[in-house]
Amino acid sequence: MLKPEHLRTLREVVRLGSFAAAANRLGYTSSAVSQQMASLERETGVRLFERFAHSVLPTSAAEVLARQAETLLADIERMVATVREVHRNSQPQVRLGVFPSICDLLASVLRDLEPEERAGIRLSVAEPSQLIARLGAGGEMDAAIVYQVGNSGLSWPSTLSRRWVAEDRYRLVLPRAWPDLSPHRAEQLVDLPWIMHHPGSSDASLLEALLGHWKLHPRVVCHSDDFKVTLSLIGAGLGAALIPDLALRDHSPDVVVVDLPWLNISRSIFTLARPERESARLQTLLDKLAF
Repeated sequence: MLKPEHLRTLREVVRLGSFAAAANRLGYTSSAVSQQMASLERETGVRLFERFAHSVLPTSAAEVLARQAETLLADIERMVATVREVHRNSQPQVRLGVFPSICDLLASVLRDLEPEERAGIRLSVAEPSQLIARLGAGGEMDAAIVYQVGNSGLSWPSTLSRRWVAEDRYRLVLPRAWPDLSPHRAEQLVDLPWIMHHPGSSDASLLEALLGHWKLHPRVVCHSDDFKVTLSLIGAGLGAALIPDLALRDHSPDVVVVDLPWLNISRSIFTLARPERESARLQTLLDKLAF
């Protein structure tokens, strides 16, 4: 039976006019090319080359076979490409939900994926409570990356598998244009204008309770649930805010980020997945998003 690799070698020998040149092009040794051509001659029962001391000369039979091989190899390559495309399209899609402030990290992961890997990913960006609702029975998502602030009222079905990812620490963020408030003691922050989450949200409830513990009663000048918007407003000098590390990636030079050891709070980030949909493809993507 004729082997495609022998036909490829024949094609290159006829094109280039020598075993050595074909070997160099294909990454073989000259002796390997010679052995392949001898095997092809045995299979066809036809002499394909006139061999001389330092060269070979293709016979007319070799030239005819090389032309036929060109067509056959092109057909094989098209067939392999078609099979790969069918295989790619038959792979299960990954339907993942994420919360907004992890999207910068997600974007960097997606940029590193091959186009065919990205093609199978379907995303939903929303707050954790909205994502969890789409993970229940009959939901359209396979998994979600969510966060919980303290012991907020976030809940999820017991049928979902849970895996911890990281703790996302909150930092104090101030306008760079403000006077230096070092060493940032609690009493220095009492009268600051603050940008807070909307009342009733898990972030707002926890932060207000913690600030209240330190007798800080925020003078709220703005409510914003979007950290990118909040950072822009801080940079413009409107007020201070507490923002988690994930939302501070590549932040503007117009803000100052301060770690407050005495205000040690973070949000827990974890994945929730439907066990019957935890494919290897999904697991690989979640592993890449760990930080």
